[in-house]
Amino acid sequence: MGVQVTFDYPQWAATFPQFSPNLSQTQVTDLILPIAEVYCRNDGGGPVSKAETQSVLLNLMVAHVATLMFGPNGAGITGAGGSGIVGRISSATEGSVSVSAEFPTTPNNAWFLQTTFGAAFWAATAAYRTMRYIPGPRRRINPWLNQ
Repeated sequence: MGVQVTFDYPQWAATFPQFSPNLSQTQVTDLILPIAEVYCRNDGGGPVSKAETQSVLLNLMVAHVATLMFGPNGAGITGAGGSGIVGRISSATEGSVSVSAEFPTTPNNAWFLQTTFGAAFWAATAAYRTMRYIPGPRRRINPWLNQ
């Protein structure tokens, strides 16, 4: 039903260059990728049927997990630059700098909406989170046989 893709580190690093100077291929493939595949099923049994789409989703999830684990640029918690703010800025002040953002969250999407990559993954997978009704086989009932 689904499709399985091979993770391509050079493509991922080119798509998300903010991580490549700080996270090596070994760190990404050995530490981050297995965690990302827990959230983005990549064993051929998922709902995604196009390899290109599966690759994009997997790359987004790897970037999301990398951000959560190592900060917005992969430099670690202390060296992380930028806020990684997600959502619409609802208020901002200048003196003593204060910014508030709002993004509608539910218990289902809160974990994904912590980063821009997770929010993009959540939005891209909306079609796969809908219910799909697959009717069972139809039985033909002949009323004249039951007499």
